[in-house]
Formats: sequence, structure tokens, C-alpha cells
Amino acid sequence: MRRQGKKLSRGFSWLAVLGALLVLGGIVGLVYTGAATLTSMLLFGWLLLIGGAVGLLQAVQSRGTSYFWLAAVVAALNIAAGVVVIRHPEGSAEALTMFAALLFLTGGLFRLVGSVVVRGPQFGWTLLQGAFGLLLGLLVLFDWPHSSRYVLGLFFSLALLFDGLGLIAIGVGGRRIVSMVTPPEPASGPGPEPLPESSESVRDQSNN
Repeated sequence: MRRQGKKLSRGFSWLAVLGALLVLGGIVGLVYTGAATLTSMLLFGWLLLIGGAVGLLQAVQSRGTSYFWLAAVVAALNIAAGVVVIRHPEGSAEALTMFAALLFLTGGLFRLVGSVVVRGPQFGWTLLQGAFGLLLGLLVLFDWPHSSRYVLGLFFSLALLFDGLGLIAIGVGGRRIVSMVTPPEPASGPGPEPLPESSESVRDQSNN
């Protein structure tokens, strides 16, 4: 039980260390949002490329099936998109920033209209979310393409920061729980002194 507790505690410690690294990366990304944007685009491109290569291998292994051509086309599109993103990270960032702005606009508009029409119990919260999404989309869109230099890096850095804080909380809380349920190690020291034999038992032993 103690051995398993030590293993779990060590695993939670590594989670906390990983969380601290993610928090550090998020803080650095918030300071250098331009570099964070390029880094996020390169990571996105390599993920597309690797995912496309894995999908292509799976498609080759499943040749002769009904979904072979669909899997091959999807894998080829992922590989092509990954190559484009890696070769042109700035242009890809502009396109993704425009897409994100349109998502914020449409999502905020739908929430605003839905909150006014339905007027449910969460009317105020839904209205606030819709107004915030609409405002954020307008701000990103009006500053485009200059906003593409920092918007994606800002989102990427915030994601790293919050994920790191979550991992730190899990690691610290897990270590505390493991220490509470793990039995303590036995105290090392001299054992109990033997009880002195009574005089009658000594006399009996001498007679025998």
C-alpha cells in the first residue's frame, strides 16, 4: 500500500511540474504574442501533417474496404493543409483569425437573438455572453489583418496558462489525498524489552 502510494504521489508530482512548465509557457506567450502566434501555427501545421500521415497509413492498411478512398482523400487534405500552414504561417494565421472573428460574430448574434426570443431563466447570462462574443468578433474583425499577429497567440497562451493551473491543482490535490489515505511508515527503533521472568518460573526451570 505504501509503495503504491509513493508511485501515485510521484505521478502527481510530475503532473504539477508539467503544469508549472505550461504556466511558464503561457506567461511567456502572453508577453510575446507574435512569437506565440507563429508557434501555434507551426504546431497546428505539424499536427495536421502528422495526422494526415497516420491517416494515410491507416487508409493503405484498409485498402479494399468501402471507406478506403474517403480515408485516403481526408488524409491527403490534412497533409496538404499541414504543408501550407508550415510554409505560410502568417497567411494561415490571417485566415484563421478571420474565421475566428466570424465565429465570434455569428455565435454572439445567435445568443443575443436566442436570449431575447426565449427569455429563459438564464436570460441575463446568455445576453451577456452574446454581447461579449459580438463585441469580441467586431474588435478582431475591425483590426484585421493586424489582429492576426496577436489574437491566436493570445488564445494559445491563455489555453496553456489555464491548462497548467489545472494540472498544478490536480497534482497538489492528488498528493494531499494520497498522503491522507496512505498508512504511515512504521517507526524504526529498538523493539520492546522482554518481560522479566518471575522467580517461580526460574525456580521451575532450575529444578527441571
